[in-house]
Amino acid sequence: MLRLGILASTRATDMQAVIDAISAKKLNAVISVVVSNKADAYALERAGNHGIKAVFIDAKGREREQFDKEVARVLDANKVDLILAIGYMRFLSPWFVSKYKNRIMNIHPSLLPKYAGGMDKDVHAEVLKNKEKTTGCTLHFVDESVDAGPIIMQKEVNIDKNETVDSLKEKVQKAEGEIIVKTIDLYSKGKIKVEGKNVKIVD
Repeated sequence: MLRLGILASTRATDMQAVIDAISAKKLNAVISVVVSNKADAYALERAGNHGIKAVFIDAKGREREQFDKEVARVLDANKVDLILAIGYMRFLSPWFVSKYKNRIMNIHPSLLPKYAGGMDKDVHAEVLKNKEKTTGCTLHFVDESVDAGPIIMQKEVNIDKNETVDSLKEKVQKAEGEIIVKTIDLYSKGKIKVEGKNVKIVD
C-alpha cells in the first residue's frame, strides 16, 4: 500500500478527491500524514475530520532548509512513499528536492509552461485577463526549477463566456482531483518512469 504525505498551506480541496478515492477502494493507498506551515489551514481540519494525522510546523524564524528538514523528519517518521504538494505556498529547498527526487508531485492550476510561478486565484485572474479560451491543470514532479519539473499529466478545461475567477477555480480543481487520483494509481502500480525531463507511463 502506497503511503502518501500531503504538504498544504490552504484548504487542500484536492485532498478530498484522494480521501474519497481511498474510501471507495479506487486507490491502494493511505494518507499517512498532512503537514502544514499554517496553523489555521483548513487542510489540517480536513485531515482531522477523516482521522488522518495532521501536523503544523511553524516556519517563522527558520531558514528554508532548516524548516524542510523538520518536515522531512515528520514524513520519514510516517514512512511516506510519495509526497503531494497541494496548495503549498512555499518553495522547497534544493536539499528537500534532492532527498525526495522524483517522489514529490505538485499540482499547478494552469497548463504549464503557461502561467508558471503564479499561485491559486492569481493564475485564474491572469488567464481571464488574457481572454484565454481554455486553461487547465498540470501535475508535475518537483525539481529545483519553479513549476518546470517533469510533467506527469495535464487536463484541459474550457472557459465559458461569463466565467469568473471563482467559477474557473472550481472547474480547474475538479480536473486537478481527477488527475491526482489517476496519477497516484499509476504510481502505486509502478507505471510512472522519469527519464530526465520526461515522464513515461508504462504498461
